[in-house]
Amino acid sequence: MRRLAGYRHQEIAARSGAVSGQIQFNDGGAYENYMGLWSQLAAESFLAWLAPRPGLRWLDVGCGSGAFTATIIEWCAPAAVDGIDPSQAQIEFARTRPALSVAQFRQGDAMELPYAAESFDAAVMALVIFFVPEPARGVGEMARVVRPGGIVAAYAWDMAGGGFPYAALQAEMRAMGVAVPVPPSPDASRLEAMQSLWAGAGLEAVETREISVQRTFADFNEYWTAILGGPSVGPQLAAMSSTQLTALKGRLQPHLPTDASGRITYGARANAVKGRKPQ
Repeated sequence: MRRLAGYRHQEIAARSGAVSGQIQFNDGGAYENYMGLWSQLAAESFLAWLAPRPGLRWLDVGCGSGAFTATIIEWCAPAAVDGIDPSQAQIEFARTRPALSVAQFRQGDAMELPYAAESFDAAVMALVIFFVPEPARGVGEMARVVRPGGIVAAYAWDMAGGGFPYAALQAEMRAMGVAVPVPPSPDASRLEAMQSLWAGAGLEAVETREISVQRTFADFNEYWTAILGGPSVGPQLAAMSSTQLTALKGRLQPHLPTDASGRITYGARANAVKGRKPQ
């Protein structure tokens, strides 16, 4: 049986204080506010590092709301762009973005890409690899669908190293006894793991790097609105009492650097990897 047509809907094992549950991506607009801007900030550094030539055929694996897909179109002058994601809701949201009218989207699984071998010049994963239950299989699929000499690359929040943009929020929720689910393969975002995965897929000229970004929220209310739409924390926040929410807000304040006007600016860190398919 196909894996529910998607790695994002897998049952998540209990670890790091979380219980079994599901991280589901059913609201493209809410996810865009929660993670889309973070993704775009990291994407600009990532694509500058890849330095691809124009006119390539791209595949965005785990395209989600289309934030990274739009950055490819804006920055890379592609000949064509395809996006694939297990969430139909995310795909439908991506299709509403005017910048993505030239892109082709379909629903599918990163571990069973529905494309012929050597269909693309570049295959990329943006903030996805920790959601793939078998990361090596996902990387192998990207390598399969890329032509010889093509690019296979990814970036992902440094989950193990505290680089996730909402790590402080999740830590405080768990400290209050609230179970927050985690993705199935958080260790796959470590630099050493990425290096090993890419080498294991037979890719050459493998390189890794860190990407640091900062995001500014106008005030605490803007930050709070964003996290309410988070797929891993939104349902838990909705289930908390007003007393618990007030306590959580108080616990969060020391972690959110605020200037005199109330703006909140803080950073996140992603790990990136790239390699080429042998000629």
